[in-house]
Amino acid sequence: MSSGTQPKAVVELAAAELMGAGVTHCPHPKMPLWNQHPRVFIDVAKTGEGRCPYCGTVYRLKAGEKAASAH
Repeated sequence: MSSGTQPKAVVELAAAELMGAGVTHCPHPKMPLWNQHPRVFIDVAKTGEGRCPYCGTVYRLKAGEKAASAH
């Protein structure tokens, strides 16, 4: 048994892939059906990345991308 934590998936997104106000959702469409959980919305506009509370997947803006933030 390993004492370290297993690395989580990282999904890099272009700003054009985000929904309004710099938000994306998890699970993303490429996740296999057996590995899905309830849909949650993740704000990546504030810090450039966000983490899914269910599976730990990190959603990150690609280098140089800027997301529109909520008003």
